[in-house]
Amino acid sequence: MVNIICMKWGTKYGADYVNKLHSMVQRHLTIPHRFICFTDNSSNFVPGIEVFPLPQMELPADAPERGWNKLSTMGATLADLKGTTLFLDLDILIIDNIDCLFEHPGDFCIIHDWLRPNRPTGNSSVYRWEIGAHPEVLDYFLGHLPEIRKNFRNEQAYLTAKVMETTPITYWPDTWCRSFKRHCMPKGLKGLWKAPSIPDDAKIIVFHGNPNPHDAIKGKSNHRWKFLRPTPWITEHWH
Repeated sequence: MVNIICMKWGTKYGADYVNKLHSMVQRHLTIPHRFICFTDNSSNFVPGIEVFPLPQMELPADAPERGWNKLSTMGATLADLKGTTLFLDLDILIIDNIDCLFEHPGDFCIIHDWLRPNRPTGNSSVYRWEIGAHPEVLDYFLGHLPEIRKNFRNEQAYLTAKVMETTPITYWPDTWCRSFKRHCMPKGLKGLWKAPSIPDDAKIIVFHGNPNPHDAIKGKSNHRWKFLRPTPWITEHWH
């Protein structure tokens, strides 16, 4: 038995994002698993989703949203969970079997951040670890928040750096987790007439930043200089 966990806080994403992620996991993971959502609001979740309260981080009220809540997954304990665990962001699209994410060797597996390929920083949209294996990540964060906010822009930069102090980082094969913006959308003016496409051998498409899946379906890029045609193939997988 393995664990799939996600988090939902605030109002950025509705219950439909959690429900669709749950549905995609059921279709694309054959390994026995639990699906857990840590949240401050579980209204309208479908059956089959285990719900736990969002761990309290006591972040400053003026702290910008940088995903710091995700670091609570790294505590010595996490609800009643044990063993191998995969974290998935809500704004991803699973398009193929993901059993390989549990079979890939490595103590801590994460996406190699596409924006900084020459640096060791990971993208925490998809990462795998053993519950309780890295409590120092959360412990140090809680005791040194001002320092960490000064030195790290977001949780994934800090997470990667802190884990690397004691454990080698393993990156997923490049083709498994692809960026919608960088690997699916045509470059430059080509976006005016050419729709996004699915990269070869991709397992997961990550919608980091903008657009989100529901905007990409309509062809809404939310960026003045990035052109996006409607992308109906998203609806074939995101349900």
